Amino acid sequence: MKQLLSAIRKCEVCAAHLPLGPRPIVAGHPEAKILIIGHAPGTKVHKTGVPWDDQSGKQLRKWMGVTDETFYDETQIAQMPMGFCYPGKGKSGDLPPRPECAPQWHQQLLDQMPNIKLTILIGQYSQKHYLEAKRERNLTETVRNFENYLPNYFVLPHPSPRNRFWLSKNPWFETDVIPEFQKRISKQLKL
Repeated sequence: MKQLLSAIRKCEVCAAHLPLGPRPIVAGHPEAKILIIGHAPGTKVHKTGVPWDDQSGKQLRKWMGVTDETFYDETQIAQMPMGFCYPGKGKSGDLPPRPECAPQWHQQLLDQMPNIKLTILIGQYSQKHYLEAKRERNLTETVRNFENYLPNYFVLPHPSPRNRFWLSKNPWFETDVIPEFQKRISKQLKL
């Protein structure tokens, strides 16, 4: 696993397309029980090199009901985004994750983490990739029907502050989905 993580962190496959240059962000361990697959790091995470070290990460940890210490314990929780590097700025937020990362690295990482019991798919890119035709017609319906993907996957919207409108428009998410999500996290981590 250490060799694989080292190779990923040195990756420059899409360097020509990255405005801030490559800085792959990934965390994993063969003993990890939970895997988080999000979009791609933002500028703050690019600077620090720490996964989910931003407002989105604070919200995600709140949704999970875990401390920073638990969240960053690689023997418990692994981090494998769809794109490992900051992809650049688009018209309404960051660009989509670079398409090279998932086919290049995901299966190799998954093969090294045999104890994953729950994979958290955050946002449309990871859900499209891993759920394929099984997902609903849009992210809202996919998240509303989260039970359909259990026990292997738990689907979530992105915890970005930009999603405040989505959260206010879908109060069922906090009342129905988050309690079940925290229960599943607690079970895997034996909290």
